[in-house]
Amino acid sequence: GGRDREREREKERRAPWTATGRPEASMRKEKILRLAKGFRGRAKNCFRIAINRVEKALQYQYSDRRRKKREFRRLWIQQINAATRQHGVIYSHFMHTLSKDNIKLDRKILSELAINEPYSFKALVDRVKFMRGIE
Repeated sequence: GGRDREREREKERRAPWTATGRPEASMRKEKILRLAKGFRGRAKNCFRIAINRVEKALQYQYSDRRRKKREFRRLWIQQINAATRQHGVIYSHFMHTLSKDNIKLDRKILSELAINEPYSFKALVDRVKFMRGIE
């Protein structure tokens, strides 16, 4: 119809190097939809919904990076506690005595020792017992 002819004339009048759209907008859309890949339902291919889901996903990502550190610390404490109680020492006494005795091992290393090097860990527990006057 008439509209198509008007568009054709407009294209002819426009200089060939003139940008026809907004490339930054389409690049933003591509970026959001690329981040939304793997989401369920329309959140993966409908831009309006994808924006919200991607933003929320990035918030979860940020907070979970911090939560991960907390959860690992809790796990290490549980592992150390279980290992020290096998030798008859409470976790808090064990850690306090280690710090008093200037033994600077963090919880990650202590839990790895407890699991993979039980004899080395027992030596530490024995040192703690000696310092506390137990035995």
